[in-house]
Amino acid sequence: MTDETQMITLLSEDGEDVQVEVIETTKIAGVNYLLVADENDDAYILKDTAPEDSAEASYEIVEDENEQKYVMAIFTELLEDIDLV
Repeated sequence: MTDETQMITLLSEDGEDVQVEVIETTKIAGVNYLLVADENDDAYILKDTAPEDSAEASYEIVEDENEQKYVMAIFTELLEDIDLV
């Protein structure tokens, strides 16, 4: 990631736009993951669930606890010089 703040807009289940800041990105086994924070500084791990041939990404919150732990461990390594608290 660069030092620039990258904001993206997600569509909530309620159909509302939600602005989040992209903190870090990574690709694991061909799947793109984002670590994002909302305006309340709540962090979420998002997973791109769009088909590979899709022109647009489709992100969903990672809810599987094992997958969360695994991906967060990778983000932690990527961000070890940054204090997220």
